Amino acid sequence: MSYWKNKRILVTGASSGIGEAFAKQLAAAGANLILSSRQADKLEALKKSLPNAENHQVLVLDVSNPMQLKSVIDSNAELFENIDVLINNAGISQRSLTWEASHESERQIMETNFFGPVVLTKAVLPGMMKRNAGQIINMSSPAGKFGFPLRSSYSASKHAIHGYFDTLRAELHGKNIKVFLACPGRVDTNMSINAVTSDGSKNGRKETRLAGGLSADDAAKIILKAARKGKAELYIGKEQILIYLNRYLPSAFRAVVSKFNPK
Repeated sequence: MSYWKNKRILVTGASSGIGEAFAKQLAAAGANLILSSRQADKLEALKKSLPNAENHQVLVLDVSNPMQLKSVIDSNAELFENIDVLINNAGISQRSLTWEASHESERQIMETNFFGPVVLTKAVLPGMMKRNAGQIINMSSPAGKFGFPLRSSYSASKHAIHGYFDTLRAELHGKNIKVFLACPGRVDTNMSINAVTSDGSKNGRKETRLAGGLSADDAAKIILKAARKGKAELYIGKEQILIYLNRYLPSAFRAVVSKFNPK
């Protein structure tokens, strides 16, 4: 894990789930962390629990709020200029039929999952390009490769992430800046509880199927290992079967998803 030692790493969505697991594993590997989310109290508690707590800092940030995002970036220009690794982990899922989803809920998903990572990436890129070194790790999903019931805007946001960061990777060809897209399937986190429903309120229910998924710690470990190896893309879990089914047997894929009961 010496790959991460002394690197300044910004982790969004660090207060829970995979983001918290990233923070613990990276701190143990000697990284200097900027822990970010909307929940200052949880971030402070996490910071205190990490080894070499004095080397880490808290940055309260709501990636879904463009004005607040700009204000934080402008107020911390030197910090963002010296980020070695950006982990765009903050995200929100969806549980709503397409025709019932409010415009506000759809915008919230796109701001959180797409525009937030884009703004943060453009904030750290100038420093990375100046040093000709850096890495951008984006948390995506198998849903970034296909549509799935109750996930219209969520899937759209992840499709957008792939299109944007695949393009950025191509544009950075020849430079020592890596762009990585991680697509875990089922992970045992609170993602389904915090998913937005048609009116933008939280789903409030943890799906039982997630209990059969990876733990957040295991998912983080696999993702960080792939990032160290410089991989461009990673798929974890049985859900990747649907990606290949959609690509090579699209009619069979449509038959499978049509049997999914959205209610």
